[in-house]
Amino acid sequence: MSLLSLQGVSKRFGTVTAVDRVSFTVDRGEVIGFLGPNGAGKSTTMRMINQYLEPDDGEVQFDGQPMSTVSMEAKRRIGYLPENNPLYLDMLVSEYLGFIADLRQIFGAERPRAIDRTVTTTALESVYYRPIGELSKGYRQRVGLAQAILSQPDLLILDEPTEGLDPNQRLEIRHLIESLGRDRTVMLSTHVLSEVQDTCTRLLIINEGAIVADGAVDDLVAQASGSRSEER
Repeated sequence: MSLLSLQGVSKRFGTVTAVDRVSFTVDRGEVIGFLGPNGAGKSTTMRMINQYLEPDDGEVQFDGQPMSTVSMEAKRRIGYLPENNPLYLDMLVSEYLGFIADLRQIFGAERPRAIDRTVTTTALESVYYRPIGELSKGYRQRVGLAQAILSQPDLLILDEPTEGLDPNQRLEIRHLIESLGRDRTVMLSTHVLSEVQDTCTRLLIINEGAIVADGAVDDLVAQASGSRSEER
């Protein structure tokens, strides 16, 4: 059974169809790149997976159950970093992670263990007691990733996690995502092919709201390179 399944999922905003009958499955342990130009439907699809939006048609299933009916306990098995990475800039990193632990209902002895594990994984030790508003964009992305993995989710959804970062910060976050993918299923969206080549094993390409390709990253990159060579 697949961990995540989308079956004929569509979303419309007025007369605009943002996502058009999208279907795919994600198996446990996969690291999937969700590639497409800006406005292709990536963020809308991810918001439906996380139930920030309800599909107009079709169904999203998590671990074999419709997402609309799964329990809160099951939903805690999904971590999500939105594209705009909303953070409370006046909070210390320590305060913010404590706040997220409250939201995720992580209490008792597990609470300090979860926070310590997450801080170590995302290398936030040096800024743990600093206000988020004073951090670089790279460290803010690390804080966003920290909140997404605090509950040790089975599925991690990352929407444009390296957008707006400088080349060094992009490389650092890419390495972090690669390490996170060793222990959980990851789906990350981007409009930059190089972001998925070194990190992902499978690639979904979306354009104008529809899936236009699905396969191994190396195979699809080779096909694209061959097509460009033939055009020349």
